[in-house]
Amino acid sequence: MRRLIAQLARFGVVGAVGFVVDFGVFNLLRATVLSPEDVHSGPFWAKVVSTTVAIVVNWIGNRYWTFRHQRRSVAAKEGVEFVVVSLGGMVISLGCLAVSHYALGFTSALADNVSGNGIGLVLGTAFRFWLYKTWVYHPDRVEQESARSTEASSSTR
Repeated sequence: MRRLIAQLARFGVVGAVGFVVDFGVFNLLRATVLSPEDVHSGPFWAKVVSTTVAIVVNWIGNRYWTFRHQRRSVAAKEGVEFVVVSLGGMVISLGCLAVSHYALGFTSALADNVSGNGIGLVLGTAFRFWLYKTWVYHPDRVEQESARSTEASSSTR
């Protein structure tokens, strides 16, 4: 239980850094090149770009800190799975933003931030942590990879 709490705390710190990156990039893009006054779907694309940048930051933090004891030897495969889960979280966040901005007509910067960076973030975070813990960084998968690489190296001798 203590390890889970420590892991949740590290996940929270990494997520907070990712949030700052996501929030900053989103608002910078929304206020400049992807302003809704200039680009109708600007807030949507600003969120896609900001979340993508945050995914990279979060993968590095989670791989090398939060789940460092559970990371797998094949970083590329783990990275692809991490991105797949993160994209699921992004869809949740984009869905919240789309409903608020386009369906309900709440188009202010505050409304976009509440829906995409508030509600969407909370729902997406719960989704991501669950799948990172149960799939991407699951301890059984790490042990299975270790056993396979040991078998492979002993059979080549």
